[in-house]
Amino acid sequence: MNKIVALIVALGALAAGVMLFTQLNNKAPVDFALHYQQAREIKAFELTDHNGKAFNNESVKGQWSWVFFGYTSCPDVCPTTLQEMNFIYDDLKKIANNSQVLLVSVDPKRDTQEKLASYIGYFNPEFKALYGDHGSLFPFARNLGLMYAITETEQQSNNDAIENHGASATNYLVDHSASLVLINPAGKVEAIFKPKQALGEIPVIEGDKLVSDFAKIVALY
Repeated sequence: MNKIVALIVALGALAAGVMLFTQLNNKAPVDFALHYQQAREIKAFELTDHNGKAFNNESVKGQWSWVFFGYTSCPDVCPTTLQEMNFIYDDLKKIANNSQVLLVSVDPKRDTQEKLASYIGYFNPEFKALYGDHGSLFPFARNLGLMYAITETEQQSNNDAIENHGASATNYLVDHSASLVLINPAGKVEAIFKPKQALGEIPVIEGDKLVSDFAKIVALY
């Protein structure tokens, strides 16, 4: 009888060990993203989406939100990134159906609600575009660990506009981060995905690596 009990205990321990190994294997640490050990708080923010609806901290609660800063006149990084996110969007939703992709415009002067609606809809009708004035955008960007800056071209154009009796300046670029920030369903910054960068080439988000790490992050959450 004691041998039978010992055998049962041994088999139970073996099964528990296999289960623990499986769980640890499924919850492996991420390979490519900057994954915070403790998710970062997001301070209160107020933006508007491309449908004219208010978008704030409550709007990211209960969602896995992919946040990218860009603008509709961006010649390279923005369309490339949004196209890649569209390619992998179904894979992201298979991992977590409560996923949303958010483009935050860093060009409030030119990116009107109508322009943003047309632009974001071209890539995917489920994606959202957000906008606000610089007073809202700057602190939000810093809080997420991103940055953007209007180039001197606009500043010079603004000076020229004064000399030209207020003519509007429309030809300028905006420098901005090419990284994607992942906000967890609790509304906190969970991770940052940086693009692949090579000298003389456009910074590119690698979709397969992003999907792989996202699956691990969701399993760890």
